[in-house]
Amino acid sequence: MPELPEIEVTRRGIEPHVLGRRIASITVREPRLRWRVPAAVLALAGREVREVKRRGKYLLLDCGDGHLILHLGMSGSLRLVRPDEAPGKHDHVDLCFEQKILRLRDPRRFGALLWTDGPPEAHPLIRHLGVEPLSEALDGPRLHALTRASRVQIKPFLMDGRRVVGVGNIYAAESLFLAGIAPRKRAGRLSEQSCVRLVAAIKRTLRTAIRAGGSSLRDFVGSDGVYGCFQQRAWVYDRAGQACRKCGGDIRRIVQGQRATYYCPACQR
Repeated sequence: MPELPEIEVTRRGIEPHVLGRRIASITVREPRLRWRVPAAVLALAGREVREVKRRGKYLLLDCGDGHLILHLGMSGSLRLVRPDEAPGKHDHVDLCFEQKILRLRDPRRFGALLWTDGPPEAHPLIRHLGVEPLSEALDGPRLHALTRASRVQIKPFLMDGRRVVGVGNIYAAESLFLAGIAPRKRAGRLSEQSCVRLVAAIKRTLRTAIRAGGSSLRDFVGSDGVYGCFQQRAWVYDRAGQACRKCGGDIRRIVQGQRATYYCPACQR
């Protein structure tokens, strides 16, 4: 599933091409996404995109009198294509601008394209989201406060978007490795010093992933059609049985909350 780095890569990729431009028309070939594309989306022609924002794993296109909310689901991508490029089987929605089309491709149709004329932060999909990990709002003391009294293991804790938003499976595993923290350690037992290390590791991991174009494990591509390559430089993710890049020991794999976790038992305590 595209996580924060993939959505931020997409946001940065489309922003220069849609910011300040008017939507000429909208084509919905398949309205049955995770939720049916509402009629309000079809009426957006003529509106100007005033800002391209991200909140967690949601893209927000500010159109002045409301926001278009986009979520890529498990297999979605947004690509900029020429007006004469024919749509493929899974290309469900086109936002047509004068010289470019912003095309939503979603093979599994778990993504979403919605409209809100209220504050986006009050929308039911967004209002419960936790702190943005790349913002100044997340620091060691803040994470330490969030983890107090929690009996949840730290890896699934980091993946809970109600606490910290957008840190997906790959990035949680990589951050814990950089911080030297075992993924099964209870969040509530982390010291403040450990939380300071972990926050630094989260920010470093996410920024590195953004520079690498995100991670392309299955379907994700950036707005230019280029695959992300962060997974190729991972410290532990998907490297079970291989040598740790730091200590040379074996990387191990466990399952937490039905998700695979990779870690080095020697480097992570």
